Amino acid sequence: MILTKINLVNFRNYYKCNIKFNSKINIFIGNNAQGKTNILESVYVLALTKSYRTNYDEILKRNGSDSYKIKGQVKIGKYFKDLSISVINNEKKVFVNDTNIKKISDYVSNLNVILFSPEDVETIKGSPSLRRDLLNIEISQLNQQYIKNYNEYNKILKMRNDYLKLIYTNSISDIRYLDVLTDNLVDRATYIYKERLEFIKKINFNISVIYRDLTKTDNLKVRYETNIDIEDKSEEEIKKILLQKYQKNQNREIIAGMTLFGPHRDDFHFLINDSDIKVYGSQGQQKMAMISFKLAEIPIFEEITNTKPILLLDDIFSELDKTKRNRLINYINNDIQVIITANDTVGINKKLLENAKIFKIDNGKIIDKGDYNGRK
Repeated sequence: MILTKINLVNFRNYYKCNIKFNSKINIFIGNNAQGKTNILESVYVLALTKSYRTNYDEILKRNGSDSYKIKGQVKIGKYFKDLSISVINNEKKVFVNDTNIKKISDYVSNLNVILFSPEDVETIKGSPSLRRDLLNIEISQLNQQYIKNYNEYNKILKMRNDYLKLIYTNSISDIRYLDVLTDNLVDRATYIYKERLEFIKKINFNISVIYRDLTKTDNLKVRYETNIDIEDKSEEEIKKILLQKYQKNQNREIIAGMTLFGPHRDDFHFLINDSDIKVYGSQGQQKMAMISFKLAEIPIFEEITNTKPILLLDDIFSELDKTKRNRLINYINNDIQVIITANDTVGINKKLLENAKIFKIDNGKIIDKGDYNGRK
């Protein structure tokens, strides 16, 4: 999968911007606050219809504008696909080959991206919701059915929570409607559990070797945690276990006014030699763990989609020492498209630069500097 070009209109600090990408390495250099990260963000938004930096589309619009638009062309094998996303007066629309796609869940997966930014370390250090979001985003790119089930799960979850509160406040004794909601919730929950568990298993198949290659130390793995036992269980067994959990704790949930069990309470942890690096790991270990996690996704995308995703690296080289930079280059300097931001090319391995197209950004203006030798 290659992103051949992208066009921005009124996105962040860009009034109009047209970029043609190299099929291998693309490096955007410039001082801070000039718009480098905005380019990465635009690719991410084109892929997933939302930003990784904000939940508000309003912020993505250029100052004074009531809209923004992103268009891109993706090459998959011999075929090309035109994608676009626009927000006009807070109405979002997405298109594939000029066809309006009504559901976001039907659009996501047309462009697959894996992003690493310095803020990703907060995924390890922060709340479980951040780690669940990471799982949801990555699996959704691989499986449209997952995002549909996840969206349905959240709708039913809200209805069930509202009804639990209603039962308690109005002393309702008829719980047949609650049973219907529970049955529907369990169906979606089971699907989500199985997909997350399978994804984590695939991550663990790759991540330990990658982490050792990058750090030459320790043994990293990811542990998926649920509040019911789903390991090595069939779908029917998971449904039965979850239903029993709800039945046993029905009064407790009514008093709490919320659903206390299910994938909305999931978490996962990064372990080095069985110690949670959220608690015991250094900043450097956490950083390399997240990089390893993202790199471990590449073969998963390739296995499931038969094409490699696009790797987005925001200011990653300033975060690593020379040795780790060179080890990382061995993973990215091959048959995968990479878009990188950096303040300059100092410290970037010459081997990487030789396969790169370099862009200079100054206050929202982009200068195509061509390849390492200045060829356009």
